[in-house]
Amino acid sequence: MKFTAKILLAAIACTSLAYADVVVIVSSKSSVAALSKEQVADLYLGKSQELGGGSAVLFDLSDDSIKNVFYDKATGRSLSQIKATWSKLLFNGKGLPPKEAANPAELKKAIAANPNAVGYLDSSAVDASVKVVLKLD
Repeated sequence: MKFTAKILLAAIACTSLAYADVVVIVSSKSSVAALSKEQVADLYLGKSQELGGGSAVLFDLSDDSIKNVFYDKATGRSLSQIKATWSKLLFNGKGLPPKEAANPAELKKAIAANPNAVGYLDSSAVDASVKVVLKLD
């Protein structure tokens, strides 16, 4: 039993390390050069829709491991808390949750195509089609 628990804890630690360098990205065509952690939190908590003079189009990854790391580092909240926040906003007609991309390549393609789009990726997936506006530590 103790051995199984140790293996489980090691697996969880490795999953977190695999996505240690999460970055917030926008299209390379976007006028936004940088975002603060507070701005990203406000966007992803539905407190703001403002992005460089326009309305932000938010994207999430369907991969819960990187999504967990992003929300923890950007907002300090768990996925269940984020889902509850968006459910309340949606019910009250005050916002729409981020669009979900099936994988990093799909998310990067959607971000690159829209100067108002915001998303997050592992830093190793970034290329010239997008630009990093915040590195989450």
